[in-house]
Amino acid sequence: MGRSMRFELETHNRNIPDEELLGELRRIATLLARESVTIDQFNEHARFHSTTLSRRFGTWFKALDAAGLKRTRNLNLTNEQLFENLVTVWLALGHQPKYGDLTNEVSLYSSGTYEKRFGSWRKALEAFVDWANEGVLPEVGASANQPQLAPRGPRNINWRLRAIVLMRDGARCQLCGAEARDGAKLHVDHIVPWSKGGETALHNLRVLCAVCNIGKSDVEITAAASL
Repeated sequence: MGRSMRFELETHNRNIPDEELLGELRRIATLLARESVTIDQFNEHARFHSTTLSRRFGTWFKALDAAGLKRTRNLNLTNEQLFENLVTVWLALGHQPKYGDLTNEVSLYSSGTYEKRFGSWRKALEAFVDWANEGVLPEVGASANQPQLAPRGPRNINWRLRAIVLMRDGARCQLCGAEARDGAKLHVDHIVPWSKGGETALHNLRVLCAVCNIGKSDVEITAAASL
């Protein structure tokens, strides 16, 4: 004869003391080494569901306040903030992020945050690529297949342009081949320095690791001193 099925009720959380609920919230924050906890993070790691705290304290934000934690900002995030975070994750991983790659170690926001905003992880990546390529125009004399920004441009390289250079160069140092996934810290650098008339444009930008970037600067300083 087969085993009889057992039916069990889920734990009843209605009478749990407030301090125990807040203590669980603080525990998750400590576990994740964060000053705040998102609803997705709490539901993934906690003994209770986020709705228990939201109902008890009124809102999730009020529960965070009562626990002495900072409020999460995911509800008010702009698309650009989410996309900038993807650039950071891409740099850290050295490849196109997958759904499971957005861990607390490399990302400020969970994959679920992107899924809720854009409908799916794939749609989030498609929106990111559209954002990265928005406003990119061909330069005079440049190939139509190699879109560039307008000549010169500001000295600072914005997040959109960083994303384009990062994807183009495969998140790999163009001098030594070091990759972020091997521990290298990658920068987006002007080939011809902006101070010497170099443009903030795709053809004058490249990915360098921190070691090669510092070495390049040392060479430039030595060369200038010898003039």
